[in-house]
Amino acid sequence: MAQNASMEEFEALLKESFEIDTPEEGSVVKGKVIAVEAGFAIVDVGYKMEGRVELKEFADPGEAPKVAVGDEVEVFLRQVENSKGEAVVSREMARREEAWDRLEKAHTNDERVDGAIFGRVKGGFTVDLGGAVAFLPGSQVDVRPIRDAGPLMGMKQPFQILKMDRRRGNIVVSRRSILEESRAEQRAEVIGNLAEGMDAEGVVKNITEYGAFVDLGGVDGLLHVTDMAWRRINHPSEILTIGQSIKVQVIKINKDTHRISLGMKQLEEDPWSIVENKYPLESTHKGIVTNITDYGAFVELEAGVEGLVHVSEMSWTKKNVHPGKIVSTSQEVEVMVLEIDDIKRRVSLGLKQTIRNPWEVFAEAHPEGAEIEGEVKNITEFGLFVGLPGDIDGMVHLSDISWEERGEDAIQKFKKGETVKAIVSEVDVEKERISLSIKALGGDKFSEATGNVKRGSIITVEIKSIEDGGIEVEYEGMKSFIRKTDLSRDRAEQRPERFSVGDKVDVRVTNIDNKARKIGVSIKAREIAEEKEAVEQYGSSDSGASLGDILGAALKTDE
Repeated sequence: MAQNASMEEFEALLKESFEIDTPEEGSVVKGKVIAVEAGFAIVDVGYKMEGRVELKEFADPGEAPKVAVGDEVEVFLRQVENSKGEAVVSREMARREEAWDRLEKAHTNDERVDGAIFGRVKGGFTVDLGGAVAFLPGSQVDVRPIRDAGPLMGMKQPFQILKMDRRRGNIVVSRRSILEESRAEQRAEVIGNLAEGMDAEGVVKNITEYGAFVDLGGVDGLLHVTDMAWRRINHPSEILTIGQSIKVQVIKINKDTHRISLGMKQLEEDPWSIVENKYPLESTHKGIVTNITDYGAFVELEAGVEGLVHVSEMSWTKKNVHPGKIVSTSQEVEVMVLEIDDIKRRVSLGLKQTIRNPWEVFAEAHPEGAEIEGEVKNITEFGLFVGLPGDIDGMVHLSDISWEERGEDAIQKFKKGETVKAIVSEVDVEKERISLSIKALGGDKFSEATGNVKRGSIITVEIKSIEDGGIEVEYEGMKSFIRKTDLSRDRAEQRPERFSVGDKVDVRVTNIDNKARKIGVSIKAREIAEEKEAVEQYGSSDSGASLGDILGAALKTDE
């Protein structure tokens, strides 16, 4: 009887167990925390099943685990019973399923979600969104590229879902879009409180070659290098450092782009307001060379006032050289004010004007006709260039090298570097040109020789050589050639061999060519002139007297 009763109870219990609707593996079930021990939470999921869940699975992103005995939680039933007779449950997997539902809703409504960056992967970072893992591209971390993302790791912060694919389990989020949005709101608020021309305080955030970005309290303004000071600044780091607090003036605000231009020099007095009075024209001042270009050098007269020395105003003598070969950066130089343009804020300076024109100095020290000595600097097809005092050159033209030789032949006797003497023939200060003459050193022999000689004069010459076509004669160092036909009035006497070298004969000057530096002489012309004179004095051919009679009478008279 008792045996029958126990069988009935067993059957009843078995029937009851079959009637219990146990949850399926792979589903999310509700449970109750009945104990917390050894880093685990014991969860009763009902149906006479208990499971263990690590406490870390109850932690929200960037926060400590929040779980206590009696809490009702949802867990994912992975296995009804393991080898220990316990249910295998997971809070994390339950949160993941829950999270996907929540995230899909947030993505649809374009809402922000909280998460924490917990790992680094290729191209970006991994983010825990409260059960679901998302990918944060490196370009979406911040508005500007960041070198160290360490401070952002594990910190709870909002993200914007850009894309999600539940089937593939992919979620892409952005932190940058939220920063830009909040930044835009902040910028709009700050910009609304700013006005062009007002003063403001800011902190130097970044420094570049062209300027510095200044944080005005949530919005950045650009302080261009040209607006930092009235003086020339090569690089902003010369006067600014990152983190430095500075006072600036708002120059311009672009309402559309929200770009703000700032200035520092506008808070100081403009030195150009006194330039015209302080630096009158043709006054000389000392300054520092700040910059050198191909076209000249910039000289700072004082802080904020710079002038340009054009390459043409740098040296009297160095014409085709780079300004860097005349002056150097940071060098102190003396300059003259040539021109001031207040509108364009330009000062034209001259370097060479502070010293006298070397051509003027030379002209005073060496007037025309003075003898000078110099080194042959260059030999060209049209003459010699001779170095003169004052680092200037004078030129000896081909025609001024020799009286006797052709210039092309005479120039061959000179070499570069040798010292020569010459006479100053002309100094043109305006054209910066000095003409020299080597042949004038010994005087003008031709002019001296022919000074008292005119056409028709009778002179005595010395025979130097006898040739077939005539004879070569010399007068006061000037040579001339008498052709055969000019040797005598009588054709029979027109024989060069009847003369001897060294003989002296009287000749008549027939021509004086100053340009060619030659004199024409003739014995025949002298004889004809003597006959004519005798006829005029002692008779004529019409009287019947012979030439012999006339000449005889003339000779008797001379006696």
